[in-house]
Amino acid sequence: MRPSVIVFDVNETLSDLSPLGARFVEVGASASAAPLWFASLLRDGFALTAAGDNPPFAGVARELLLSQLSQAALNRSVDEAARHVMDGFARLELHADVASGVDRLQQDGFRLATLSNGAAAVADRLLRDGNVRECFERLLSVEDAEAWKPSPKAYHYAASALEVPVEELLMVAVHPWDVDGALRAGLQAVWVNRFGASYPAIFSDPTYTVTSIEDIAELWSDSQRV
Repeated sequence: MRPSVIVFDVNETLSDLSPLGARFVEVGASASAAPLWFASLLRDGFALTAAGDNPPFAGVARELLLSQLSQAALNRSVDEAARHVMDGFARLELHADVASGVDRLQQDGFRLATLSNGAAAVADRLLRDGNVRECFERLLSVEDAEAWKPSPKAYHYAASALEVPVEELLMVAVHPWDVDGALRAGLQAVWVNRFGASYPAIFSDPTYTVTSIEDIAELWSDSQRV
């Protein structure tokens, strides 16, 4: 089924997190601390959501960063180091496949939006710097929902905000947990597998799998387009 609206996850799906490793090294920590910090951020955000909270993404990110950096041999104070890393997070750029991919989708007549566990302002800055902000109709954040993704409440909030039935929404994400959450909420879902990973069997199979954002427009043949 051709979706009415394509909704993109932001962190890692659109933004390239790889430069964060250099930020950790610059403050005296290990580059390998970056993916550990981000995974811990998601873990604890999910845990708080499961407990009934809806914490601010940036607040969880900073608290976990302070805790993690306090165990490293830093070349500056923990507060200064955390600020340096968070500043880097706020200056991330788009993956190379994003701009051309979303431009093609807009030209093909799709309505585009984002749905992030982070703040809408972060998505706005990222997309403006990448010169694709005009491709997106809405920038949605779970701050305005009742829970982080992958709670069904987050995806249902997006459907309500975009005024379409959930089955007409297509979620695009690099995270299998996000794909699975969207499917359980009644959406279609695309898994973006940029690096040749194996999809975990514990999650619901994605509706589609692509290797780049540029490939999404090819999912529907000319005869299916309207």
